[in-house]
Amino acid sequence: MSPTQHPSSPPPEPAPGSGAGTGHVHAHGHSHGPAAPVSKHLRKVIAAILIPFAAAVLIGLAVLWPGGAPDHERTGVGFDRQTQEATVTEVVEVSCKDVNASGGVPTGDTSTAEGSSAQQQADGTCKKATIRVDTGKDTGRTFTEIVQPDQSRQLSEGQEVVVAYEPSAPEDLQYSVTDVNRRLPLALLAGIFALAVVVVGRLRGLMALVALAVSFLVLTFFILPAILQGSNPLIVAVVGASAIMLLALYLCHGLSARTSVAVLGTLISLLLIGVLGSVFIGWAALTGNTDDNTGLIHGLYPEIDMSGLLLAGVIIGSLGVLDDVTVTQTSAVWELHEANPSMGWRGLYRAGIRIGRDHIASVVNTLVLAYAGAALPLLLLFSIAQSGVGTVANSELVAEEIVRTLIGSIGLVASVPVTTALAALVVSADRPTGGREPAQGERPVAARGGRGRRRKH
Repeated sequence: MSPTQHPSSPPPEPAPGSGAGTGHVHAHGHSHGPAAPVSKHLRKVIAAILIPFAAAVLIGLAVLWPGGAPDHERTGVGFDRQTQEATVTEVVEVSCKDVNASGGVPTGDTSTAEGSSAQQQADGTCKKATIRVDTGKDTGRTFTEIVQPDQSRQLSEGQEVVVAYEPSAPEDLQYSVTDVNRRLPLALLAGIFALAVVVVGRLRGLMALVALAVSFLVLTFFILPAILQGSNPLIVAVVGASAIMLLALYLCHGLSARTSVAVLGTLISLLLIGVLGSVFIGWAALTGNTDDNTGLIHGLYPEIDMSGLLLAGVIIGSLGVLDDVTVTQTSAVWELHEANPSMGWRGLYRAGIRIGRDHIASVVNTLVLAYAGAALPLLLLFSIAQSGVGTVANSELVAEEIVRTLIGSIGLVASVPVTTALAALVVSADRPTGGREPAQGERPVAARGGRGRRRKH
């Protein structure tokens, strides 16, 4: 623009290959939010990949959709028992010796944990709690339970608890306290979380909560029942994770080419995680049956492939962090392009990968610490036993977590260059000669002039 030109007058048409029109195009992109490729060819290419993928996911959901978790006869073990809500109505102190809380006579040998506990129970003061059943067919029924002094869970009057019901037991032993009712504090915490997300994220935050709800619905009504009905856990996990990915990303970030690139990057990374998981879980001979809960599942449903269930858990567990990485990398490349439209795909890739390296360091560390935190009691047991690092790592319990962590981390690391390259190729290839359709009264905008400058280099 010349010094004498009025600011509101139309800008002169730029010469082909020059950068005169760049400022106008950049300002227009910011006034309408994140820029998306306008090239019909690019839209067709992305649609040609994603539409068949989405159709395959829908077909997979239709074919594998379960009718609900299959019925079985309750074992009364662990989570597989009938439970009701109850309230502690009275707590009184009694002598442990009078109620025989220890279940036996102490031997006097306090050098062992069992002997020390028996002696404390014999000499200490126990609590006799009266509990009222609040739900189920026995609502209003009361029973008593003795709480020993060394028990980790101590009952108090007015406390809400969860009780287990065993109909085959003698009448006075049919009910027993199994846990504390935590629904109120958990619901309050969930409400605070939802409020914080909406206040800070506004519409994006609200859509994120909707996507979270959809993810839980897919997990509850498709993935878990389909696995229980005997479908291959790996196939179920791939179909379910793909459905969650499509719904969550497009709900949170809109139906755009930017989001589509993030979806493609996530899909490629999930495929890599699935292949690596299948190879190394089989090679390391991990059965997936390492604790009481998995043992109970295998006992109730022996047709379930437990190693496949382990691999399904790896895929689903990696999906949430993958979404974060791929969306961040795609957004970074798009913003770099908006800041400098003349930058070619190699320059965009190099700049985006520098951002990605910082992201890799923090995300991998987060993933490893998350798994380590979940397995902390197990690691403490190995530490108490003074086992060597090699022995600890070779045990199936720890090896399972190591494989899970490393496979997920490899997928995260790979997602950075893959997504960055895809985003750089898509956004830099979108340099249409005709551009968008001009609005009424607006002069057509010439093609961006970055290519001319690049040829000079």
